Amino acid sequence: MVAEVAAAERVVAELREACAAPPARLNDVAAAMEAEMRAGLREEGGSKIKMIISYVDNLPTGNEEGFFYALDLGGTNFRVLRVQLAGKEKRVAKRESKEVSIPPHLMSGNASELFGFIASALAKVIAEEGRNDVFQDEQRELGFTFSFPVRQTSIASGTLIKWTKAFSIDDAVGEDVVAELQMAMEKHGVDMRVSALINDTVGTLAAGRYNDEDVVIGVILGTGSNAAYVEEASAIPKFEGELPKSGNMVINTEWGNFYSSCLPITEYDQALDEESLNPGEQIFEKLISGMYLGEIVRRVLLKIASQSTLFGKVNHTKLKTRFILRTPDISAMHHDETADLRVVAEKLADNLKIKDTSLETRKMVVEICDIVTSRSARLAAAGIVGILRKIGRAVPGDERRSVIAIDGGLFEHYPEFRQCLESTLVELLGEEASRSLVVKLTKDGSGLGAALIAAAHSQYQH
Repeated sequence: MVAEVAAAERVVAELREACAAPPARLNDVAAAMEAEMRAGLREEGGSKIKMIISYVDNLPTGNEEGFFYALDLGGTNFRVLRVQLAGKEKRVAKRESKEVSIPPHLMSGNASELFGFIASALAKVIAEEGRNDVFQDEQRELGFTFSFPVRQTSIASGTLIKWTKAFSIDDAVGEDVVAELQMAMEKHGVDMRVSALINDTVGTLAAGRYNDEDVVIGVILGTGSNAAYVEEASAIPKFEGELPKSGNMVINTEWGNFYSSCLPITEYDQALDEESLNPGEQIFEKLISGMYLGEIVRRVLLKIASQSTLFGKVNHTKLKTRFILRTPDISAMHHDETADLRVVAEKLADNLKIKDTSLETRKMVVEICDIVTSRSARLAAAGIVGILRKIGRAVPGDERRSVIAIDGGLFEHYPEFRQCLESTLVELLGEEASRSLVVKLTKDGSGLGAALIAAAHSQYQH
């Protein structure tokens, strides 16, 4: 048995070494992130990260008033929100939302059917309002969160590059999704204008800014990962046309595709990437986001099971099933505070059919969760520091308060991840500079955030 334990411990020791992210390495990651950002702002296609110009040049101030709508389309359901904003005092006075399932046949049909279905749902929401005198002389305004790759050409137009997830509507590719929606709304008698086309990361930034004027970065740390931030419009060489009056421009970095040779990549990451649907892409996301943490841990456990009998006689079927371990499972095991690590035992038995483990073995599993999650949180922190340095924030001598709005289950529901992210920011920025830095959980950028951006870009703003 001693040899079995030694073999397993060797796997864990090698993992720890391969995942190591000491401050010097993280500073290299932050510097590489900043360099990629600059390259992406210089020219289209100049960087691994796209640095997409969102055309959002005004973020909400908290003074907005009136009714605004949001449409959040990103999966098999979409949501329609109606928000009543009541200025500085009351803020969001009222908020109603409705979720609608998209019938499967519409996800692979044609564009006019899908957008027609969405427009009819919007028509129902308006009909349920009854008489609304607010809109006697004014058109309703909508923020549209569209979570698919688009090439944006203005605040309210963007052509679909390709569908992802379960959608494959060929005649929509290369078309302006806002024009498609606008056309469908007109057919259904919906008098509504799409004021803004956004993605959920830009929405998170807006939702954060609405409640706190010092928010400068919005980050998603959930199933996927991305970041958006406020850039000076004059610092975007690839920006064409007249600079906005505000002097600002929100940039959607698409940092999930970041790659640098200084990233700590293991054999497990390489195998995961090779077997993925998009090999060689989204490397940063594959190291840090909630979609992949459980899968990395599973691959480590499989290696231990194949090199030792530490887990007893295991039927490897479950252990060989990709994505059978999810991040909530990892979080539950990592957070297990019972004396005998009962939660770990249950998760191993339920998910992987690994039963009768010793306490030592369970401790080893917790250690693996800790190594994988700490690397994720530390890399996410390094990415944030790269953005802060690009915009000259939270650096020695900068007294301004800098707030980062973060959404996503990984940050919200995984306490060890969150604590590690926050302590790494302090470690990298130093005590003094990090005093002016605040990290805030900011929810529903894809819904509320979209309505707020519609309000900030309303045609009736005086």
